[in-house]
Amino acid sequence: MAEGLTEMTAIYFQTRKEQKHRQEGKNRKKNITQRIMYLTFSHILKQPNYLLQLTQLLTGSVRFLAPYEVRQGQETVARLQGDLAARRQQLQPKKKFAFRALKKEAAPGSAPRPAEPAPPDPAAPDPGTGLAEGESGGPPLCGFSGAQDAELELGPAELLQRDVLLSELRGCRVRLRGNPNTLRVRDCSGCTVLCGPVSTSVLVDGCSDCLLALACQQLRTHRTRDCRVYVQVTSRAVIEACSEVSFAPYSWSYPGIERDFESSGLDRNSNNWNLVDDFDWLATDRPSPNWSLIPEQERIACWD
Repeated sequence: MAEGLTEMTAIYFQTRKEQKHRQEGKNRKKNITQRIMYLTFSHILKQPNYLLQLTQLLTGSVRFLAPYEVRQGQETVARLQGDLAARRQQLQPKKKFAFRALKKEAAPGSAPRPAEPAPPDPAAPDPGTGLAEGESGGPPLCGFSGAQDAELELGPAELLQRDVLLSELRGCRVRLRGNPNTLRVRDCSGCTVLCGPVSTSVLVDGCSDCLLALACQQLRTHRTRDCRVYVQVTSRAVIEACSEVSFAPYSWSYPGIERDFESSGLDRNSNNWNLVDDFDWLATDRPSPNWSLIPEQERIACWD
């Protein structure tokens, strides 16, 4: 009896020892994998253009990922871009943001906003034009906000790797000739927005009856209706809560656009303008009714 118990005890402890060794092996393998991932991303994050590299990594992986995973990745990169933009604005010398207050009466029903720097024609400043404000009381961003029926422009020196916000514009024509880092077009209606190559992402949110010409790594469109989008996009465009959005290949041009494409890192030969993921349409056997392609004979050939 005693010998049987001794043998069972020995087997028990031997089994526990083997289980412990196997678990330690699994833990070592897990730690090595985590260490490799940490070193890989640490290397990327140390690069000057790490967000661009992360965006390109995600873009190159979309064909292997489920739509949900692509969306999660895009939202994560967008959040990092927002954090970086906020940090850049905090580190900007405050003297760069010493804008004069608007003296003319704003459009009826609109709240007063900071004015943008003097327009090209100082003799006739537009009373509804203001520099875009940062979110949540933050510092101003590059862009325009609250303008109505205005011609608005920014050039290469003002746009280079800046984070641009266009918000609450009505009936405006906006020309952004240059290479921004990101672009957000929010709550605009009846506007034409023509933008040079954007290094990372463009977000169109809450817009209606707009004409947009955009070139970017990622395009996300939310809560938008009745808009025409001429786009060059490296990854698949994403729409959500949208209707009557139509797409065509990017065709806007201006002197110096090739230089801006070069500085943006976008590949002019890579354009998925006709590949759109609608997160509100899960059927695989029928096309989404929320977006369409602009017929070739109806596409804009001359922009000016």
